[in-house]
Amino acid sequence: MRKNQLNRLLILLISLAFLGLGSCRLKEKVPANPSLNYLYYQAADNDRVIYRDVYHNKLEGFWLGTCIANWTGLITEMDKIGNMGDIRTGEFYTRHDWGGPDQPSIWGQGIPSELSPEINFIWAAPDSVWGADDDTDIEYMYQELMLSHNCTMLSGLQIRDAWLKHIKAEEENFLWVSNQRAYDLMKQGFVPPATGDPANNSEYEMIDAQLTTEIFGLFAPARPDVALQLASLPVKTTARFDSESIARFYISLFSLASAVDQSLSPAGQIAWMADQAKTILPMGSAPRKMYDFVKSCYDKGWPWEQTRDSVYMRYQVQQMDGYSMTSRNLYCNGCFAAGINFAASLVSLFYGGGDFVETIKIAVLAGWDSDNPAATWGGLLGFMIGKDAIEQVFNNKFSEKFHIHRTRINFGNDGTDTFENMAAKGIWVTDRIVQESMNGGVNLRKNCWYIPEAGKK
Repeated sequence: MRKNQLNRLLILLISLAFLGLGSCRLKEKVPANPSLNYLYYQAADNDRVIYRDVYHNKLEGFWLGTCIANWTGLITEMDKIGNMGDIRTGEFYTRHDWGGPDQPSIWGQGIPSELSPEINFIWAAPDSVWGADDDTDIEYMYQELMLSHNCTMLSGLQIRDAWLKHIKAEEENFLWVSNQRAYDLMKQGFVPPATGDPANNSEYEMIDAQLTTEIFGLFAPARPDVALQLASLPVKTTARFDSESIARFYISLFSLASAVDQSLSPAGQIAWMADQAKTILPMGSAPRKMYDFVKSCYDKGWPWEQTRDSVYMRYQVQQMDGYSMTSRNLYCNGCFAAGINFAASLVSLFYGGGDFVETIKIAVLAGWDSDNPAATWGGLLGFMIGKDAIEQVFNNKFSEKFHIHRTRINFGNDGTDTFENMAAKGIWVTDRIVQESMNGGVNLRKNCWYIPEAGKK
């Protein structure tokens, strides 16, 4: 009996440490950034204290969670886009399809995904390597870029030069819609933000900015105001108007994950974060109305499938709340659009209730560009619980290796990296942002950040 009590106490202490609630240290200190001159800082009583080693495990969780969810979501990507049949006949997946056979995507020529014949989690075994995809590779590039330039704010020229250096000029270059158009414009001499301007980029309403900018929320823990400043130009590289607002919503969520009250239940934490982040969405805009609609369905206690089907009917059939994508007769009815995928992502966010496994399952089954909402929530929830907790959830050890050269080019070490190293680089980027963009402090002896409240100098 005593042994069981001690085990439970140990588990509690470990959990508290990874949530950032205690001063317990579980790893060696993350070393100092050799390119940063760390300044003395006198902490204020109301500064938020975040420990760098705890945050390191969370950043590892971000990369691991994103990869698990991204690759799992690729199984069902574009299988169900809502305009190829009557939803009452079962056009969309439901919870009962998890573990069942994968159906062909719109471009699958009648063949299910080559990744897996069934809809289930995919992961890289401990002795294998995670391949980069479009939900990880541009964020990886931005982190490397901020480190190499020792900066907190990227310039348009820095972004353009990095895209031209690290993206293949020929297919398969793993770019689509707005990202591809922005890249083509860069090759013609355009510099962000002109590459996302609707006058130049007709694909500006697509999902792309979501995939490439969420990490900026993690570079500014508990300070979404700073995160949005850092991400402003990267977002505008491919997005405007509603798609820009949606990307900003996700960035805010990722930053708020470090400010949420840890005494709340997982579902309560998600509810608070989402409620705070929705203020980013302009009143009267389609994304704000989508948020309110999905949340109202959730509050009514509808099953998630009913809410998802209602999203399809409301936005793709009835074209309500100013969402008129269907009338434009785009390829696959705008299945890559930021709007419809934002609404679908909210279904999995609310109904997943902060549970990593359940959230990813719903995201994967919800439809449309399913790997992207799945990757977003895999990264967010993976960050919130940390890498070690993800492995406990699955009772499995995962590969730490990451190969950026699957999709991008011209990185060191032949494109091979590790989540541990990627997280350490994220700590160094955040060190600089805390000191230079937040006017906060880094205490290397105590291995922590002091983060002032917004508006404090």
